[in-house]
Amino acid sequence: MERRTLLRTAAIGATSAVLGGTLWRGAAYAAPAQPGTGPYGPLGSPDAAGIRLPSGFTSRVIARSGQTVTGTSYTWHNAPDGGACYPDGTGWIYVSNSEINPSGGASAVKFSSTGAITSAYRILSNTRQNCAGGKTPWNTWLSCEEVSLGYVYETDPWGTKAAVRRDAMGRFKHEAAAADPVRKVVYLTEDETNGRLYRFVPTTWGDLSSGTLQVMVAGTATSGSFTWANIPDPDGSPTTTRTQVSGSKSFNGGEGCHYADDTVWFTTKGDNRVWQLNLTTNTYELAYDDSLVTSGTAPLTGVDNITGSASGDLYVAEDGGNMEICVITPDDVVAPFLRIDGQSGSEITGPAFSPDGTRLYFSSQRGTSGSSSGGITYEVRGPFRS
Repeated sequence: MERRTLLRTAAIGATSAVLGGTLWRGAAYAAPAQPGTGPYGPLGSPDAAGIRLPSGFTSRVIARSGQTVTGTSYTWHNAPDGGACYPDGTGWIYVSNSEINPSGGASAVKFSSTGAITSAYRILSNTRQNCAGGKTPWNTWLSCEEVSLGYVYETDPWGTKAAVRRDAMGRFKHEAAAADPVRKVVYLTEDETNGRLYRFVPTTWGDLSSGTLQVMVAGTATSGSFTWANIPDPDGSPTTTRTQVSGSKSFNGGEGCHYADDTVWFTTKGDNRVWQLNLTTNTYELAYDDSLVTSGTAPLTGVDNITGSASGDLYVAEDGGNMEICVITPDDVVAPFLRIDGQSGSEITGPAFSPDGTRLYFSSQRGTSGSSSGGITYEVRGPFRS
């Protein structure tokens, strides 16, 4: 996945947008895209689960909060949030956080090679408001606490090893994590109105028990160059980590984070933006900004969790909005991939692809009830671009 220039917002049609070009200069450059011109075409009518999908895709419910997962005796957690998939022989595992406080933690569902559910189990307990997180290259799950002075916990998706609290990764209102195997660091977002973007540099790659926490330093513009500076006191007390380094860049509500091909993508919910860091040039810029929409309705509102596919497409889940997961393609089209009907009091969380890229997992955190006990976890299967 490679985008060499800042994406610029064009005039927008009802359901999709075309972006692209050079540095945005405050004008709409392109004609509106035709409705439904995303890579998968228009959304169809709601299926039995209330999900609108493009032609050729199907959905099923994997788990519901407070109910046993199909074929198991395990009761699924409340408020499912961030998630990831892991290969497991010929099958795979999907892990999911629980954003409740107290209790929180994370659970996992194991699938056979045919997609049948074979087991479900707890992988993290007795933590607080586990929101997003991230997958490591050594196949562990980093579960992040979205509370003041929250921790990162490294967990085992197979549930055989005890979870470990990673104090060196700092104490702040953690949101998401994204591992960069090239630079051997982990990027971290912070869900505060004046949050920061951090990176953790382990002493030894593959071991998160010690290392250096750094913060991004840059100007106040929406594009430019950046550097990293060490956080003097990662435990965030008495001085919060986000206020320790002069010149560190403020971001309005850091949410999802994704690494691919020398680029970090992350979202900020306070201003509804998707940012990109080009790690080869140490520059940053906007990939999406709904405030620059000049006509029609912005296709993506309430940006939250973000993931990517093998094709280079980005998938961004909405917190509210019209409950969509939108796709941002490498040729800079933004369009809805799916929409959940009848759940306006919820948010979409935890998008993650199965290892073979044919299935997308995600949750509606509060489902139709609007409460944390109403969470629903789904699977969508179909002809995803490879």
